[in-house]
Amino acid sequence: MKADAVNVNGTGTKTFGQRLRRFGQRLRRDWNMNKWKYIMIIPVLIYLALFCYKPMYGLIIAFKDYKITRGIAGSSWADPWYKWFLNFITDPYFPRVIKNTFLISGLTILFGFPTPIILALLINEVRNKAFKRTVQTITYMPYFISTVVMCGIIKVFCMQDGLFAQIATALGGVAENYLANPKYFRTVYVVSDIWQKIGWDSIIYLAALSAIDQEQYEAARVDGANRFQQMLHITLPGLMPTIMILFILRMGNILNVGYEKILLLYNATTYEVADVISTYTYRLSFPTSGGSPMYSKSTAIGLFNTLVNVVFLMITNEISKKATESSLF
Repeated sequence: MKADAVNVNGTGTKTFGQRLRRFGQRLRRDWNMNKWKYIMIIPVLIYLALFCYKPMYGLIIAFKDYKITRGIAGSSWADPWYKWFLNFITDPYFPRVIKNTFLISGLTILFGFPTPIILALLINEVRNKAFKRTVQTITYMPYFISTVVMCGIIKVFCMQDGLFAQIATALGGVAENYLANPKYFRTVYVVSDIWQKIGWDSIIYLAALSAIDQEQYEAARVDGANRFQQMLHITLPGLMPTIMILFILRMGNILNVGYEKILLLYNATTYEVADVISTYTYRLSFPTSGGSPMYSKSTAIGLFNTLVNVVFLMITNEISKKATESSLF
């Protein structure tokens, strides 16, 4: 009798060899039935391998004294291995960039996350279809303006003789360059971010609203519920799974404050309140003062950033799972 015919303990259950052959048979049968689907997915797998997984090899730069002339393999290992992580944590700029990153990201979540939900609820209550389409089009439009153009518009509006200064003067205030004043930078950033994304972000909530069973509203109207009560007891609970999934994803990117917009808006007078992890990393990789690029340190900072985001993702997911029974995994 062959060795893999029976289990070692004599129970008669299938051995690893038999299970492997059965798996191979199922795989061949599935390939014969769905081979064109597998062929169609090959380009996607190639893309993921080349542009998503292969670049991960570069993460070892964070543990090396990387020299661009030697390449990754030729560069020596850092001693100790956590040298660049320690260098970042002990950096005099560390408290500033961490504080600014959390503050700007936190303010964006606090004010920017609920606004698309509110807009979607308001649009959902509008019965005039022409007015509804007009509002949706107007709120979507800023999202399709490039970041460079958007920042140019914001700079013009915030100039000492710009739109905001004229409005402030008309209301009895003082005209000033708001982007040159540190106390206004975060407000300008968060408000402009809401303005640019509120319409686009509301699309997924409108789609979720369309999936709510309309018979629930009819039953509520029969019971005497007004529109506000229907929204409170039917619409919001129906949206809650979508809200929680998007909130978990947003918390998983809490340290990913986009450097493009901040780089285009900040200046030397606002570094203290505007410099975040991404802009600091950018300056390390592309120094403007004539220094040499610190690729190892910037890679270590990026890895640190990712690990913190994963921690926030896991914590938020667990809290959501226990509180609302909605989670990513």
